[in-house]
Amino acid sequence: MTHSASFDSLALRRVLGAFTTGVTVVTLRDDAGRWQGLTVNSFNSVSLDPPLILWSLGLGTPGFEAFQNAEWFAVNILAADQVAVSQRFATPIADKFAGIAVRRGLGGAPLLEGCVAALECRTETIYPGGDHIIFIGRVERLHHDPERPPLLYYQGRYRGIGQVIQGAD
Repeated sequence: MTHSASFDSLALRRVLGAFTTGVTVVTLRDDAGRWQGLTVNSFNSVSLDPPLILWSLGLGTPGFEAFQNAEWFAVNILAADQVAVSQRFATPIADKFAGIAVRRGLGGAPLLEGCVAALECRTETIYPGGDHIIFIGRVERLHHDPERPPLLYYQGRYRGIGQVIQGAD
């Protein structure tokens, strides 16, 4: 059954862009041993017990099958000074990892150096989600540098943290 909305996809995109998100790069080692990665802002926590996260991937995304078939992946949460890293992994270029400092994580998933945090995950479940698929990952190991400010994305632009709202603690 198709639902006919009273708005178009561009209006929906604008409204969703009003929600500030962090910026991540999801990485993995594919079946051929090659590193794959892409910029993702559709990342969220699901559960603390068990430790689960989710992210989604468009059905037509280059490298889709590698992500769908991966047992392990890493979510690299980018720092405010990593705009170029975000742009690199959002672009369909041959070797996105050239010149990027990485270390090997669980399942061979590359962990990007200089990030605010990284979550090493085992794929738990994959669900259909319209023109995307939704990955649920079980966090097996994590890394965090609380001194690094995060990279944010709001209304189609990269942002940083500008102010702390008092009384929101």
